[in-house]
Amino acid sequence: MQLPGGSRCFDDDGRLKRTGTVWTASAHIITAGSGRNYTYMDAVRSNLGGFKAKLCGLVQYLNLYGVSIGCTIASSISMMATSRLNCFHDKGEKNPCHANSTPYMIAFGIVEIILSQIPDFDQLLWLSILAAVMSFTYSTIGLGLGVAKVAETGKFRGSLTGISIGTVTETQKMWRSFQALGDVAFVYSYSIILIEIQDTIKSPPSEAKTMKKATLIIVAVTTLFYMLCGCFGYAAFGDMSPGNLLTGFSFYNPFWLVDIANAAIVIHLVGAYQVYCQPLFEFIEKYATGWFPDSQFIKKDIKVPIPGFKSYKLNLFRLVWRTIFVIITTVISMLLPFFNDVVGLVGALGFWPLTVYFPVEMYIVQEKIPKWSTKWLCLQILSFACLIITIAAAAGSVAGVVLNLKSYEPFSTAY
Repeated sequence: MQLPGGSRCFDDDGRLKRTGTVWTASAHIITAGSGRNYTYMDAVRSNLGGFKAKLCGLVQYLNLYGVSIGCTIASSISMMATSRLNCFHDKGEKNPCHANSTPYMIAFGIVEIILSQIPDFDQLLWLSILAAVMSFTYSTIGLGLGVAKVAETGKFRGSLTGISIGTVTETQKMWRSFQALGDVAFVYSYSIILIEIQDTIKSPPSEAKTMKKATLIIVAVTTLFYMLCGCFGYAAFGDMSPGNLLTGFSFYNPFWLVDIANAAIVIHLVGAYQVYCQPLFEFIEKYATGWFPDSQFIKKDIKVPIPGFKSYKLNLFRLVWRTIFVIITTVISMLLPFFNDVVGLVGALGFWPLTVYFPVEMYIVQEKIPKWSTKWLCLQILSFACLIITIAAAAGSVAGVVLNLKSYEPFSTAY
């Protein structure tokens, strides 16, 4: 239903009034690493038809689930790094200070079970802003430590061609190079929930204009930060650069600065988990309501009084299914705690279909670009080239997982 001009409570499409701005959209994008359509699937359905919309939904939601696993693994690595760092400073550098990722993943999962009861995307703003601040905090600390390390040694380690043959074999270097492509793609995976973020933005001005501005700001800023962190991190550690840059500063003083950075990573990932999972939560709950329209278990909210605040509406279906979701995610993370490999695989699998193929095909339809025209051919060449990159990145990540599985024992000491 269209409401001309909207009202004080509703937008012109009949839905509750949006309050998002370029800054709130930017916060969501940073936290996520990022006709009127409310979801990615809706956009594909309106431009490319039902079959491709279902295919898009399958890939998108599987990818969002993969991101939740990546967040869980990454958070445990940062928490273990903090534990080992404090152990080294208490017991000395010769103590092995082994750490097990399992209890940290369980702790992360418990926090996510609680936060997953936030009903929808619109109510995540405070968490996104906090996570965005944390992102800049650990990036700034990581960059500063990298610069300090280079200044301390007085030289740039590593080389322009990357890790040396001898440290790894030629085959391993090839797979790692492919995996790195997936890692880079993962950094910008916010694009798979871009439309969901755009749906939180108020208008006027148009949501599209606000989203373009937010995207331009954040892509420029995050690219600058990540490039500097990556370059100085490699210059500081060379061939021994760790997957998590901050774990390389285990003996750095003041060590509490590294602790702060690792804590910031964990807080950021807590928010990122929710930002990525909310579209998946909403999708399942929307279809569950459609399948069982008369189910009180699915529809009924129980008011839980909270002293000093308005009552919280507890939905039993949301409580049960989201809790099961987080538990399964946590268990899978415990079984496959290989951060770089999992992140690379998730980034690779989502890159071509969601970031390139569907947007290119929708653009062709919207602009009515003739088949076999020069512009059409250029877009198809771009899409095919990105498909090759996705295949290579996925292959590199799978090779990494297979290699790690040969020596890995589930639920054992991680390092």
